[in-house]
Amino acid sequence: MIVAPEGSNGEKESVERALGAQIVTADGGTDESLSCLRKAQQLQKITPDSVLLDYHREIANSMCHFDGTAEEILDGLDGKIDMVVIGVGTGATITGISKKIKAVVGVNFGGKDFGGTDRTPLGGKQIEVCNSEAFKIARELHNKEGILCGGSSGAIVAGALSAAKGLKKGQNCVLLLPDSVRDCLNKHLNDEWMIANGFIQNRVPEKHIYPQNTFDITAVYDPEKAGEESFQKMPEPWQSVPYSPPIKALLFNDIAASIGKTPMVKLQKLPAAEGVSAEILVKCEYLNAGGSVKDRIARKMVELAESKGVLRPGHSTIIEPTSGNTGIGLALMAAIRGYRCIIVMPQKMSWEKECVLRALGAQIVRTPSHKHYTDPDCHIGVALRLQREIPGGVILDQYRNDGNPFAHYEGTAEEILWACDWKLDALVIGAGTGGTVSGIAKKVREKLPDCKIIAVDPKGSILANPSNRQTTHGYEVEGVGYDFVPYELDRQLVDEWIISDDANAFCTARRLIREEGLLCGGSSGANVWAAMAVGKRMGIGKRVVTILPDGIRNYMSKFIDDEWMRAKGFALN
Repeated sequence: MIVAPEGSNGEKESVERALGAQIVTADGGTDESLSCLRKAQQLQKITPDSVLLDYHREIANSMCHFDGTAEEILDGLDGKIDMVVIGVGTGATITGISKKIKAVVGVNFGGKDFGGTDRTPLGGKQIEVCNSEAFKIARELHNKEGILCGGSSGAIVAGALSAAKGLKKGQNCVLLLPDSVRDCLNKHLNDEWMIANGFIQNRVPEKHIYPQNTFDITAVYDPEKAGEESFQKMPEPWQSVPYSPPIKALLFNDIAASIGKTPMVKLQKLPAAEGVSAEILVKCEYLNAGGSVKDRIARKMVELAESKGVLRPGHSTIIEPTSGNTGIGLALMAAIRGYRCIIVMPQKMSWEKECVLRALGAQIVRTPSHKHYTDPDCHIGVALRLQREIPGGVILDQYRNDGNPFAHYEGTAEEILWACDWKLDALVIGAGTGGTVSGIAKKVREKLPDCKIIAVDPKGSILANPSNRQTTHGYEVEGVGYDFVPYELDRQLVDEWIISDDANAFCTARRLIREEGLLCGGSSGANVWAAMAVGKRMGIGKRVVTILPDGIRNYMSKFIDDEWMRAKGFALN
């Protein structure tokens, strides 16, 4: 049960409800924190077996930062720290860290002071940052650094830019960015909201992009055949760099360097509830910098093109047809490297994906959702037409770029094998472009030839049965399935196909969020639903691994919303 003030953040409430929480609105008052606390105390008195944690007073609030966050900062910089800039908030973060690191500067955001009861003297100054400056800096972090942070993170960076002016060359300043864009999609990422609240004067007019000319797409392009560009090809046999254990570094030169080495989690409640005795492990790819498994291939494809001199900052424009996640990964890379980025995606892809793409500085072109891939107005056709008309336009082409599966061959697969101590009985992965399943399967087959490879395809796609191309129809789950077989999908590596449907995908994803606390997307639900079926028949002592490709951020207005589920005819679970 969560007590929230009136008019609290809608995105946060959506996530809290998806996790199974009941939201109670506090009585109005000038002090929001006090109103919430009083309401919570009232509820505790009338709710049996209830506990009020009261994070304003709970010592664990500051101790977790004393024991954890502060130690990570010290480790990451070998103990050499000249300044740490932290938002004040409840006071717990800044208190916990300042008890171990003394050079701390506090930042108050929007004139509020939510200090808790443990107000340790900081010995340093505090800086006030106004809303407009905070949101301006947050937006610049998105489109210049590729860091998808929230508004309070912008306030902290603004405060740090002021405080750090007193530092000398060679000194450092550490900032804590506490939140993400997931909680701000309808706020500072939204121009209308920014204008309505007086933070910007007018929206910068966006130039409409759409190709002027058309041609026969099939005469120049076939996504089922190998790519023709040198940057799309990996020399055979594939050779990856010697693998090092996936220990996450504490310091990166840019956000792209943090991609990969995601955690694996053992499912507990779902297998028990469904009578699955096999061990089900999920790899949480939604914890990548851009929010999905596609961050890996975006980085690899950009690096390959750069190594061939194809991409040049200030000259090149990345143009990519995508269902959204690859686009976000490429937009993130473009923001860091300094490329213009145009993403072409079907109308059915979520508004949230478009919102994040725009935040990263990408330009968006929408196309009809159910156009055949040979149609010049489908997302592939429009991208090809734009490439002809835009000087310096480059289509990296995830469907035919060996960097797509190779990113998983050298990275994701090695991480899975290491985490599983090379014991793995089945691998269950959704198929879209084919890069994830093909790249991981290729490496796993080399190391564990007896491991079963199972691919998941949504009902309405042809990947499981390419001979039956007349049965395609629309489906709601995003990021999987196609009406053609991408070149990078190596079907020979797949032992078995499982067909999922929208209901299975969304209901399982909602259960993963509510019962396991995994904030994943719809295709994750399809993968886990299939993995559970495989695990049930394999039985005790067997290990099944699957992927959670993306997260809840992309679907705040879709399957986690009860009204959307009802409107689409899906049962609520």
